[in-house]
Amino acid sequence: MEALVVRRLGDPTVAPGEESSPFAGVFGGHPVPELSSPTAVRVRVAATSLNFATFLQVQGKYQERPPLPFVPGSDYAGVIDAVGPGVRGLHPGDRVCSFAGLGSFADFIVAEEKQLFLVPDGCDLVAAGALPVAFGTSHLALVHRAQLKAGQVLLVLGAAGGVGVSAVQIGKVCGAVVIAVARGIEKLQYLKSIGADHVIDSSKDNVVGSAKSFLKARGLKGADVLYDPVGGKLTQDSLKLLNWGAHILVIGFASGDVPVIRANIALVKNWTIHGLYWGSYLTHEPRVLIDSLNELLLWLSKGLITVQISHRYRLAEAQPAG
Repeated sequence: MEALVVRRLGDPTVAPGEESSPFAGVFGGHPVPELSSPTAVRVRVAATSLNFATFLQVQGKYQERPPLPFVPGSDYAGVIDAVGPGVRGLHPGDRVCSFAGLGSFADFIVAEEKQLFLVPDGCDLVAAGALPVAFGTSHLALVHRAQLKAGQVLLVLGAAGGVGVSAVQIGKVCGAVVIAVARGIEKLQYLKSIGADHVIDSSKDNVVGSAKSFLKARGLKGADVLYDPVGGKLTQDSLKLLNWGAHILVIGFASGDVPVIRANIALVKNWTIHGLYWGSYLTHEPRVLIDSLNELLLWLSKGLITVQISHRYRLAEAQPAG
């Protein structure tokens, strides 16, 4: 089978064949994975998404560092190719999606039955292959941790990224008033098209001033939930917009700057600060994660959320996708 193999840690934008490339290339002779247990399932991968975590992993900058060489990739969707003798609920030909720590940048991947989710009829497999990590992160953060309610104000930083776009949509499904912060007019227009109530261009607008003007016009005091995959100065500025009792969702640090939130301010303001590492739910609270993904797939089938696919590449073009 074909698979993209990482031979060394390095810059994912350097093409295979170049001396400094981390990739050995896409090999057509990579062994097809065997069923590893009686309850294992082999999936022919139809689509797998490129996440920022994968980008970091190839550089050796992610929390989890697999031994070399490895096949990268996380969430994916496809069609079941084979099942172990202990599998009861899935069959060859079923359409499924899932996520993995590694291995989805290949023609086939093996997973345990309990890790797979049936894709409802009518759902595009490519969309399902891009749903688990980005939408799963936002759903657990907003619905499970912050318990976002209708009428509350949600402030989303980095709103044009994968998790940001999903947070905006989930916020609207929950009935929240959504303020979305991103960079560039095209991104802002897209965020308005998916339901954001107010958009702010952080490259030229005063984020705090723009948000306060919008809130005042709506008769609202401040934000009840801060969704933050960015960090840095933008986080520090956004704290000025939070209500008493607000929830702060720490999703990541795309800016490269890990912010400091002073504990004495959190105490006085009665803020709740949530760290959200989505993948760890599979180990610590798998039922919560399973229920979350099943609800997201239901929303996808009903058209309540949409997965925007910006580009499509063949596996051999995986490096240009970076």
